[in-house]
Amino acid sequence: MLSEAMLACAGVINRMGSIAAGSTVSDYHESEQNRQISVSTTLMHLEWQGKKFNVLDCPGYADFISEALGALRVSDLAVVTVHANHGSGVGTDAVWKCATANGIPKVIVLNAFDKEETDFDKALAQLREHFGERVFPLTVPINAGPGFNQVLDIPRNEIITYAADKSGKFTEAPATGALLERAKALHNQLIEFIAESDDVLMEKFFSQGGLSEEEMRAGLHDAIQKQVFTPLFCTSAESNVGVARLMDFIAKYGSSPVDRPKVEATDADDNKVEISLKDPDPVLYIFKTMSEAQFGELSFFRVYSGSVKFGSELYNTARRSSEKIGQIYLLNGKIRTSVPNLSAGDIGAVVKLKVTQTGDTLSGGKKPVTLPRVDYPRPNIHASLKSNVKGEEDKVASGLAALHHEDPTFLYAVDSELRQTIVSAQGELHLEVIAAALRRRYNVHVELGEPRVRYRETIKARGDSKYRHKKQTGGAGQFAEVWMRIEPKPRDTGVEFTNSLVGQNVDRTFVPSVEKGVMKACEEGIVAGYRVTDVKIDFYDGKMHPVDSKDIAFQVAGYFAFKEAFTAARPSLLEPINLVEIRIPDDCMGKVMGDLSSRRGKIQGMDMEGGFQMIKALVPAKELYRYSSTLRSLTGGRGLHAESFSHYEEMPREAEQKVVDESKRAKQALQAE
Repeated sequence: MLSEAMLACAGVINRMGSIAAGSTVSDYHESEQNRQISVSTTLMHLEWQGKKFNVLDCPGYADFISEALGALRVSDLAVVTVHANHGSGVGTDAVWKCATANGIPKVIVLNAFDKEETDFDKALAQLREHFGERVFPLTVPINAGPGFNQVLDIPRNEIITYAADKSGKFTEAPATGALLERAKALHNQLIEFIAESDDVLMEKFFSQGGLSEEEMRAGLHDAIQKQVFTPLFCTSAESNVGVARLMDFIAKYGSSPVDRPKVEATDADDNKVEISLKDPDPVLYIFKTMSEAQFGELSFFRVYSGSVKFGSELYNTARRSSEKIGQIYLLNGKIRTSVPNLSAGDIGAVVKLKVTQTGDTLSGGKKPVTLPRVDYPRPNIHASLKSNVKGEEDKVASGLAALHHEDPTFLYAVDSELRQTIVSAQGELHLEVIAAALRRRYNVHVELGEPRVRYRETIKARGDSKYRHKKQTGGAGQFAEVWMRIEPKPRDTGVEFTNSLVGQNVDRTFVPSVEKGVMKACEEGIVAGYRVTDVKIDFYDGKMHPVDSKDIAFQVAGYFAFKEAFTAARPSLLEPINLVEIRIPDDCMGKVMGDLSSRRGKIQGMDMEGGFQMIKALVPAKELYRYSSTLRSLTGGRGLHAESFSHYEEMPREAEQKVVDESKRAKQALQAE
């Protein structure tokens, strides 16, 4: 709604849309209108006070963090929007960290002061606790709540009253009484912050006993760039209150490409080079790819040097291929305006690039360069994707490839061991959006389910067998006898096949045949259909027939000899254990620890980080299905986790029996089909 209000202020739209009606410029995709949340970054542009704004409206939901990270990669200023009643969320923290790491100045917009029970002082205190004491209000709400239309402007010591027609127009009046006293106190603090940003200003501050208005305003831009404080604005975007003053501030004091005129890149020899706004050769970074039925594939890009025009030949350093630039667009949501070229610092979109993907660099001239890619988070939720209609496999595969191409934080793999397609994403909603996009765009019938777990089978004792394979048919027969011993190996050491044959009972040419049969049995599993591990196998003797013994006979004998020996050696199941790192607010500690305990989790360590508890725990992979959803529920959406495989561990007997029973039922179902 903030971007909608900005477009209305600038006259790009005549009247503001609403989320409920699905009529905003930025949330124009079907999935966004159905869910009434942003799913994709939307590019918009406007002009304000003679300055062009490229506005990238990003989803706030943590499931779609890749959209925000990609947009931040090409932005000069991060406008971090926080709901006045709800405070900062998981997505807020992630984008804040990313902006800080990339040296991008930040402005906080505390929104929705037209809602019931808003408390500015409480909200400001929470933000300062979260992001530091230098979060500083440049506007303060006067009549927060329903009917909110006035803010106190700190730099100007004025009361700003906004029109009720959502136009964003306002009138100004000098502050008086208690409001003037409050404005003056904050005004003086603002001057101190600005003085701290520059040694010359600091000297003037002490020698003059302060700074003049001109000196303060001249130093404000540099103070923002150096992030000596974080400006905060109070708004109601739905009623377009406070937004115009925010835009005034951005136009006068915010960041532009001129403030970051050089970026680091690498050349073809992997040497560090600098790309300057003034360089003549074009350099583009592709920060988002999107496929749409009406326009096909669109690549969103920022120009870092030179200019790009229709028909330009550029080189993709990652794909080692040239690209011809097609039609270039400026976007306002789904409204596209064709332009002949774009210059350094600007952002636009181009259609139908041949091989270029998100994160690629396109450059012209004789010296190709590569800009650093965005470091996207690993997926933390997994599901199986099942097609309900035969013959759709190719369509599903091409759809998955296209969706990953658009969104690098969505991964998929066809798991031959589990015989499932596994899709991985940032959260449950992310998975649902992906599945819905598959159904809608590619007309396939798919559903999400619980992925199978990669259990392993092993043994606890020694075992042996003497297996004879004898088959007589009309022609040549088959004969092989294999004597085998097996014993446990240390954990995570795999399968070892040896032979200790002596004498002439078995020709050594049959050793690879026996090994082949054994390895086939190991791959299929004996107890529950999972791969065998941590077993040493010794083929120590046997018998053969001068005519009927052959490769296939010893393969079969090796296969069944191993099965017999394995069954006699106290088989057991191993389960994968994941290392889980969890970041939660302190007040959620008890609930999260209790939940981990119910999942057979073992706490490995705890630490504090900026008001958050960091928990490390080892948890069976089986117990982590949809854990991210549970964690969000337990923490009011403020918890985050990451998981990675740690090791295999013996299962409790009761849990093991459940897996064995499930395997038997699955086999019976297959046989029935």
